[in-house]
Amino acid sequence: MADVTDVEPLIESFDVAAGYLDWARFGPLSPSVRAEMHADAELLGSGRSSGVDLVGARIGEARDLIGTILGAPADEIVLQPSTTHGLAHALFGLDGTVIVPSEDFPSVRLMAHRAAVTRGMLDVREIDPPDGIVTVDSVVDALTDDVTAVAVSLVDFRTGALLDLAGLRDAVGDRLLIIDAVQAFGVVDVDWSAADVVVGNGYKWLRAGRGTGFARFSARARERIEPVLSGISGMQGDATTLGVPVPRAGAAAYSIAPSDPLAASRLAASLREILAVGTADIAAEVRRRAADVMSLADRYEVPVLTPRDAHAGIVALVPSDPPVLAAALANHGVTVTARGTSIRVSAHVGTGADSMMLLGDALADAATAGRIVAVEYGREELGGEPDAPEVITIDLPEPAPADEPESVLEAVEATDDATGGGDGTEPEALTADVVIAVVDDESIEN
Repeated sequence: MADVTDVEPLIESFDVAAGYLDWARFGPLSPSVRAEMHADAELLGSGRSSGVDLVGARIGEARDLIGTILGAPADEIVLQPSTTHGLAHALFGLDGTVIVPSEDFPSVRLMAHRAAVTRGMLDVREIDPPDGIVTVDSVVDALTDDVTAVAVSLVDFRTGALLDLAGLRDAVGDRLLIIDAVQAFGVVDVDWSAADVVVGNGYKWLRAGRGTGFARFSARARERIEPVLSGISGMQGDATTLGVPVPRAGAAAYSIAPSDPLAASRLAASLREILAVGTADIAAEVRRRAADVMSLADRYEVPVLTPRDAHAGIVALVPSDPPVLAAALANHGVTVTARGTSIRVSAHVGTGADSMMLLGDALADAATAGRIVAVEYGREELGGEPDAPEVITIDLPEPAPADEPESVLEAVEATDDATGGGDGTEPEALTADVVIAVVDDESIEN
């Protein structure tokens, strides 16, 4: 594990409220990102060409920093409005057959099928591995001579499973490997050169906000992927050039319109933070936080779907009664993503003992008897009595055994001692009628 002194400055930059465990959905902007954004906005508001040019230079800086992390030259990097935009450029320019997982994030599957229908030059072969967890073997089983590419997320957004990138590279051979890195970039330490195309976004784990997408197209990828969506920023010449200009050299060909310099400013600020610590140290800390979440789930006998030997920051819980746990989490101020039969918990480097305590208390409450009344309170009449259709009544299971700890967590015992906790006192029993928030589903955006 990294020396705490190496990561401590980054940890201290996390100023979100305790209980935020939803980094896989959205990463609240870091203080340095917010400061950089405000400063550059003032420069753009000055009307001075020097200020405008200075902010515009953030685009090149962001490309350089992305290239440093990926181990690629800047001319292979192009900024994108989103991960999906990068996937569209990659998949619409393909021909042959591409393998995609059937349960991968919709952006991967959707762009592949849209490209197949629109151009008529691509076939899509979906694979359906057990539990939706893609492995090297599940890809190998689908490989045939007509397969020209594989497109897959490095970290599965549902289960948190981390794919063996090096093993997959070896398995696919000379075929193109297209990686959606949105749940991995900055918090997973891998050799990114194994992929031909890497697409990602800074609005989750990088804490840079939306609009901070990027893509890397290797030389081999550019030889095989036609830049069919190339726009004015991806063409040679300028606005006075007549006819249909040819695409620019390098990854710049895979862009439609000029990049947003304020988005690039936010992205660059977040990347400086990553590089100041190092991805390897950050990845080790994130894995440790995820392991803490798994330990708490084990304590309260909540099944964990995430592979324990191959994960990053996402932990997928599959409780016997998901609404009960979702309600308890919201009641304790724990922000997660509840979707279907699973609850996704995602911890970051800055997730502290206070958040783990809230998570453990929620798990304990979900394991006790009682009655919870949940209400969606995203309404103006918050203070009033909820209407009947808004109320969800949940009957909890039988109480946990008397000797089972319900609030004192192994993961935070040291913090308890330092703050006066850990004295063996039991938490107050959950009242019969508690009004809490229903956890919202994840925004369907990548």
